[in-house]
Amino acid sequence: MNQFIVYTLNGLTLGGLYFLVAAGFTLVFGLMRVVNLAHGSLYLLGAYLGWSVADATGNWYLALIISPLMVAVVGILLQQGLLRRIQGQDLREALVTIGVSIVVGDLLLAYYGGADYEVQMPDLLNGGVSLGFGLIYPAIRISVLLLAIIIGVCLWLLLKRTRLGMIIRAGIDDRDMVSATGINVQLVFAIVFGLGALLAGLAGVMGGSNLSIHPGADGEYLLYSLIVVIIGGMGSIGGAALGALLVGLIQQYGLAYFPTYSVLITFAIMIIVLAVRPQGLLGRKA
Repeated sequence: MNQFIVYTLNGLTLGGLYFLVAAGFTLVFGLMRVVNLAHGSLYLLGAYLGWSVADATGNWYLALIISPLMVAVVGILLQQGLLRRIQGQDLREALVTIGVSIVVGDLLLAYYGGADYEVQMPDLLNGGVSLGFGLIYPAIRISVLLLAIIIGVCLWLLLKRTRLGMIIRAGIDDRDMVSATGINVQLVFAIVFGLGALLAGLAGVMGGSNLSIHPGADGEYLLYSLIVVIIGGMGSIGGAALGALLVGLIQQYGLAYFPTYSVLITFAIMIIVLAVRPQGLLGRKA
């Protein structure tokens, strides 16, 4: 029973990390309809920057603040400098962001090398938390889950209960009409893209603290972000949370009980969802 509880907690915390990455992805891809295949490289950039800041200052909390902000700036520059010119052209967006992802990945590999890194955590998160029944669980993993819940609630409130959220949803449905009211839609989209990049950078720092930082993680987290968004539904924060939860649990249960087929089970779930409900579990029809 204790092992099953640990597997479940591992799935929940991994799902929380996937949600932090996929939440930014669903904002950009699901809401703005921008095919940003460089999202995984933003995650990896945030992880490496977080390690650099923590290593230079010895302050993990400073890394948690500075790294996502720097990645947000990079995201805004990417959107304004490259993607704005080809907005609405899906194939070009995909090709440009793939190129950006390759360039960023190679630059990070050249600078940091192929070794694995791990962001040094403060003493508060470096130990374990007693959950009763003799079960001790890492504090950093619990913090990932709690942070994912907080971010999810904040994003839902932003999109559903604020004027900015109303403008975002209206701008997606009818950009020309919103522009006619005097609202700068491009500025709003830059803010959304920056927020998505910030969440990717935040996930990078948390992932680098919880697991490790290594070349190739960008492609891995981009893939799982796509799976999460496809299962949950494009543009739905609740769908991203549900999809991340399912993917995290399925992956951990699969590794524990069916290690040979764990990856196949994840893709099988995605295929079933696409066949039965193409818009995703909580997505809406186009």
